[in-house]
Amino acid sequence: MKVAVDAMGGDHAPQAIVEGAMQAAKKQDLDEVILVGDQVLIERELAKHRWSGSNLTIVHTPRAVQMHELPSRVLRAKHDTSISVAMDLMKDGKCDAVVTAGNSGAAMAVSMWKMKKLEGVERPALAGIHPTLNGASVIIDAGGNVDCKPIHLVQFAIMGEIYARFVFGKKRPKVGLLSNGREDSKGNELTKKVHAILKKSSLNYFGNVEGTDIASGIVDVIVCDGFVGNVAIKSSEGIADSMTAMLRAATRKSLWARIGYFFMRQVQENIRRRIDYSEYGGVPLLGINGTCFICHGHSSAKAIKNAIRAASEYVGGDINRLLIDALRESQDLKRFGMETASRIWTQPKGKVMN
Repeated sequence: MKVAVDAMGGDHAPQAIVEGAMQAAKKQDLDEVILVGDQVLIERELAKHRWSGSNLTIVHTPRAVQMHELPSRVLRAKHDTSISVAMDLMKDGKCDAVVTAGNSGAAMAVSMWKMKKLEGVERPALAGIHPTLNGASVIIDAGGNVDCKPIHLVQFAIMGEIYARFVFGKKRPKVGLLSNGREDSKGNELTKKVHAILKKSSLNYFGNVEGTDIASGIVDVIVCDGFVGNVAIKSSEGIADSMTAMLRAATRKSLWARIGYFFMRQVQENIRRRIDYSEYGGVPLLGINGTCFICHGHSSAKAIKNAIRAASEYVGGDINRLLIDALRESQDLKRFGMETASRIWTQPKGKVMN
């Protein structure tokens, strides 16, 4: 198992990236962790930690993709960046997976350009893990595709269900479609068409779910376009950070509050771990002919370590083969959607189809 890491991608690169790679190389059953980036900077970080292991190597490239750069420009003019070279390693069979905390748009564009899509995939999607009252759920798409067609969301549902089986160990994960109400009549044109198609699928389809259901754990997979998914995840992260800050501020106002906080510290720590994105590390780009995990831009060393672990487990679970097998059903659903779904939702108001 070999994992290439974009050492120059992220707000805290290369310090946090190199440290996380070292932690992964020490604790996990990996043949090699390949740090891709500026060799001088990487070696400087390794020296700080007095690294002496043999399963961590460096592939030098002097350039990095900045967070503000357009993916199209990276594809046209930046073939020697750390993310591009890391993808080349995977394309050439020199590593099994790539992990990056850099520009997510560029990472998606480069991975699709170099690795291509899996057979039958219309669009790859990011599968984010979101904490819930019952554990966690998969939100797909978490930001990869802001404008979608019905077949895209149908395939997201299929790919998300396969990934949920793997990460949650469930045989029949429950799938929900994010909408503005649970009723069949709720939603925009896109979600109404997708709802009609998913009802005909073999998925364990719950139906529409609302924003309040995201954290409840009522379903294992929440399907939406990337615009909605990204807003939902970042809103949740913002609320969690705000609640933590408000709780800390409240404990400073009285002695009894500080005493109560002291006795609740273990509970607080357990909750913090459940909502901490670094526990999951990164999210996979489902649908490419390879393995790419994309991490938060301000990922810590812990997040990078866990992303490397998650990427290696993904490869070991042969998830891409499972995705290819499952997506064969989506071709029949695509035909159903083209022939029937649009007709269902363009009926005159008040008229119900049998």
